[in-house]
Amino acid sequence: MTTTRTRVVLLGATGSIGENTLRVIAAHPDKLALSAIAAHSNWEKLAAIAHRFNVPHVALFDDTALSAARASNAFPAGTVFHGGLSGLNNLARLPEADTVLVAVVGTTGLQPALAALAAGKNLALASKEILVLAGKFIMAAARASGARLLPVDSEHNAVFQCLEGHSSADVARITLTASGGAFRDWPAERLAHVTPADATKHPNWSMGPKITVDSATLANKGLELIEAQQLFALRADQCHAVIHPQSIVHALVGFTDGSTLAQLCPPSMTFPIQHALLYPARAPGTDAPLDFTQLLSLEFRPIDETRFPMMRLAREVMQTGGVAPAIYNAANEVAVAAFLANRLPFLAIPQVVDKTLSTLNSFEPDDLAAVLAIDAEARRVATSQL
Repeated sequence: MTTTRTRVVLLGATGSIGENTLRVIAAHPDKLALSAIAAHSNWEKLAAIAHRFNVPHVALFDDTALSAARASNAFPAGTVFHGGLSGLNNLARLPEADTVLVAVVGTTGLQPALAALAAGKNLALASKEILVLAGKFIMAAARASGARLLPVDSEHNAVFQCLEGHSSADVARITLTASGGAFRDWPAERLAHVTPADATKHPNWSMGPKITVDSATLANKGLELIEAQQLFALRADQCHAVIHPQSIVHALVGFTDGSTLAQLCPPSMTFPIQHALLYPARAPGTDAPLDFTQLLSLEFRPIDETRFPMMRLAREVMQTGGVAPAIYNAANEVAVAAFLANRLPFLAIPQVVDKTLSTLNSFEPDDLAAVLAIDAEARRVATSQL
């Protein structure tokens, strides 16, 4: 009996999410096939992936990298090359694809995500910025096309699993868990002397530098709460977070009857990625599961918003709505980039975000152009503070 394989387009194939996605696909060659891959500029790594998985379509966002790739003869014979943002959109609409996994950094994945939904593809979403910037447009596009939107972030995937089979009217609250990042156990006075090297050492997860810094400030959890509000159509007061140092419980969903469901798995992105790509089916995990015969301790702590002001700002942004989340995200990206370049102290990151939010007024956007315009303006305002 022949099993039909899910054909996957992977946008962001060379990053950490991409690498874990490739592990999942390699673990399930009878269930998953890779139809197309994209990266910003790392064409050498993309060539190796194309050979390993026999991928026919390749896209590079950077024009110089695309030219180098075309001239390299490093790709399989017959490879079809795509370039720039239009190239990513082309991959997202490929007739032979079933699921598009968007794991590109920043706003670059926004148009490809909308293209995938418009084409009726399953959208597996790993890029937080897309829902933070344009949640109402993404959710409207999914409803209009009937396409399935599957969260890949471990916390949102956990909420998705806990909610399955339940009415949204029965949900009292959701609680996302945060590891607390690199400095969760540091005394507050040490934070004034944090270096980029300190901030990019995560205790539990292997991630890129920007998201690892966001974990240390808890901006990452703030963005995830904003994303959850959009993804699951929740009120701001229904979205909560706690510190959970072990990163084993990824989210909890509390229901109106007082019951709480939680999703647990080891801190590896292969678990939510596999769930999204194989949904609604289940299969043996790519990584080993939890072993409950071994000693297992689970700890939860409230978040101190004096120590983590990015959480306070995120809650305010969720209450404000409109383009406030886009301003929060843009200012944070500018501030984190400056910190990583040794141009801004660690403790000044939330100050830049707070000042940017205070400078710009929120409004309800009528279209994506308005969102992208405020994103650019927020970056200008944040940069002026450096």
